[in-house]
Amino acid sequence: QVQLVESGGGSVQAGGSLGLSCAASGATYRSYCIAWFRQVQGKEEREGVASIGRDGTTNVTPSMRGRFTISEDNAKNTVWLQIYSLKPEDTATYYCAASRVSACPPMYLDQVNYWGQGTQVTVSS
Repeated sequence: QVQLVESGGGSVQAGGSLGLSCAASGATYRSYCIAWFRQVQGKEEREGVASIGRDGTTNVTPSMRGRFTISEDNAKNTVWLQIYSLKPEDTATYYCAASRVSACPPMYLDQVNYWGQGTQVTVSS
């Protein structure tokens, strides 16, 4: 089992940048593919943002490439999501997720085994 704790959310102005972290714990952390999803208030489904595989391979949702990057610090069991040139439509709750699926990245919503509690990002214009 793996536990995920997100941090780094907050309120920022459009055009700014933000770094979100996902601290993972559990004896088998690197047995999982790790990803970020986001959910806009009022929408039912969470949207995939980026994912990183066991070998460090990364994938970012095509519509988000260029502004979102995912990386990891293995020594700290932490996965980072950097967001640049923030837009008001990036306002959402961002969730860290872990999956045991072998073919990852990318990670799809129905492949998630564990979720973090989420961190809120609010972008003002």
